[in-house]
Parts: sequence; structure tokens; C-alpha cells
Amino acid sequence: MTKILFICHGNICRSPAAELIFRELAQTRGVGDRFSVASAATSTEELGNPIYPPMRNVLRRRGYDCAGKYAVQVTRADYENYDLLVCMDARNVGNLLRLLGGDPDGKVRTLTEREIEDPWYTGRHEKVCDEIAAGCEKLLEALI
Repeated sequence: MTKILFICHGNICRSPAAELIFRELAQTRGVGDRFSVASAATSTEELGNPIYPPMRNVLRRRGYDCAGKYAVQVTRADYENYDLLVCMDARNVGNLLRLLGGDPDGKVRTLTEREIEDPWYTGRHEKVCDEIAAGCEKLLEALI
């Protein structure tokens, strides 16, 4: 089983969206049992908060169940527990590497070659969901 942790700044927009989207894609393709998927934040700012309402609305309209998802922070133990730590932008990578003290096993990467903007600041939740979905499709294809 491949264990994937999606990571963004607050774990209330991009990373929980990636978690839900990737899980659904894997299930739809009949390979859901081959993956364990979660998400986390590099910051402590939103710990315990649910998915940001505008993002939650976009995800619900697209058929994703957001119930029970609350922001958590990535830990050093996560590095040992996951095969891939997938960040949404270069700032997330930098913050993650500081928290972890490095990436000796090469597990840290970004979801796409382009940065996925933070919709908390831009308000472009639909666009971000589209980019995350495309990135998740490519990641799933690469893994299967």
C-alpha cells in the first residue's frame, strides 16, 4: 500500500481537497485499496478547523463529502509513516523541510510543476480544485 500525505499551509483548502479528490479517483479506478491518503498543514494557524467554507462548498458541489475533516499539522513521525509527502507549492516544501529537518529519502515533492495558488488569499477555489484534480490524475497515473 502506498501512503500519501498531501500538505499545504493550513490544511483547510488545498491539501484536504487533494486528499478527497485523490481518494475518489483511486476508488473510481478500482485501485483505492492500494492507497492510504491523508492531509496536513505546515502551520499551526488553523489546527482543529474544518475545511474553509468556500472550498467546502466547491468540493460538495463536486460530490465530495467533507464531513469529519479538520486541520492537523504534519509531524516528524509522518515522514516515517508516509511514502510520499506531496506539497502544493515551494513555500510548503520549504516549511516542511524545516519541520522535518530534511528529506533524506526523497519523499517530498510538489503535486504539479506549477505552484497551486492558495485560494484562501485569491478566492479562486474552483480554479484551484481543477488544478488539484489534474495533478491528482497525473500522480495516480504515475503510481499505477
